[in-house]
Amino acid sequence: MNKLNIDKIRQDFVILNQKCNSKPLSYLDSGATTLKPKSVVDAVNNYNSIGTANIHRGLYALSEKATNDYENTRLKVQKFLNANLSEEIIFTSGTTGALNMVALGWAQVNLQAGDEIIITEMEHHSNIVPWQMLCQKIGSILKVIPIDNHGDIVYAEFQKLLNSKTKLLSITHTSNALGTINPVKKMIAEAKKYNVVTLVDAAQAVAHNKVDVKDLDCDMLAFSGHKLLAPTGVGVLYGRIKILEQFQPFIGGGDMIDKVSFAGTTYADLPARLEAGTPPIAQVIALGTAIDYILDIGFDAIADYETNLLKYATKELLKIEGLKIIGTAPKKASIISFVLDNIHPHDLAQMLDQVGVACRTGHHCCQPIMNHFNILGTTRVSMAFYNNRIDIDNLINGIKRAKDFLL
Repeated sequence: MNKLNIDKIRQDFVILNQKCNSKPLSYLDSGATTLKPKSVVDAVNNYNSIGTANIHRGLYALSEKATNDYENTRLKVQKFLNANLSEEIIFTSGTTGALNMVALGWAQVNLQAGDEIIITEMEHHSNIVPWQMLCQKIGSILKVIPIDNHGDIVYAEFQKLLNSKTKLLSITHTSNALGTINPVKKMIAEAKKYNVVTLVDAAQAVAHNKVDVKDLDCDMLAFSGHKLLAPTGVGVLYGRIKILEQFQPFIGGGDMIDKVSFAGTTYADLPARLEAGTPPIAQVIALGTAIDYILDIGFDAIADYETNLLKYATKELLKIEGLKIIGTAPKKASIISFVLDNIHPHDLAQMLDQVGVACRTGHHCCQPIMNHFNILGTTRVSMAFYNNRIDIDNLINGIKRAKDFLL
């Protein structure tokens, strides 16, 4: 297994050279958005400065190059996810856009009143609200798999929820608030016994571990580029071709049509049918660059490094009196949420910012999780392979400083 050259990697992330409040930046908010390496920034700048052109319809050199670069990213994503076909890769605005696309383009057409959708108690709001809206519209029923006080799903309760009325299982691979890695492959196999269509929110997974749609055997999967070193505004919906063919386009416009007349319109083949309008071209191209970057480092090396960093951070945080970690599942990504006795998370975040530590506080778009643990919010530390132990030490010292000042 290759060891990470962390000093060399950190040089690729120019943002880490700056100071915040006159202190070195310790960026511990990768769960919200990852930092971008110089190669990704350059890819965006190159398109905008010397490569600007719209795609698919131009017959001039700039347009043809932009089209090739755009479609090459589709091929990279196909390989990255181990999908069968490039047509199974749909570019979206992000995970939220992808999940809503499934709700509006597939579920609204294929589900009916009384059909059941299963999610987990740990879902991000983007994997809750679209299904609630759908259920209100068509009369389907939303069922929720509970979690235990470690932040693991209660698997026996999941099994009880499955039945002949279950039509969709939509679950997070990795919790953005707790770090819990769910037994997704096992859950999908269980759901297949009832011919349930399966959808995986992999937003928090794709930058940390290899995600293989054939191995998972999922029908659909979504992720956001900005969780994977790429820019904001781009994401991916993977779908088995037989599932995508069931989608009804819900956004009409350019590039998604075959023929248009006032008598009626016919639609283009996949994937264009589900990619109406001018896409985020620079962002898609840069997503391909981000995938190249992360594969060049290697998932084995990333997972090994982040696991060790998670262990170190957990050990050091637990030494702090009055600190309680929320989410203690045995299988976790490099995310730690915690509360601190008598200190509001927002106050702590402001104190940490004064010493250059960037982390997130609040409910993390997971209010049901906070309700489960009977708390208003947490401080969340989310690490990536460009972090080091110095970042963790700065966090620990910042927490101690905040305790001395606020208590």
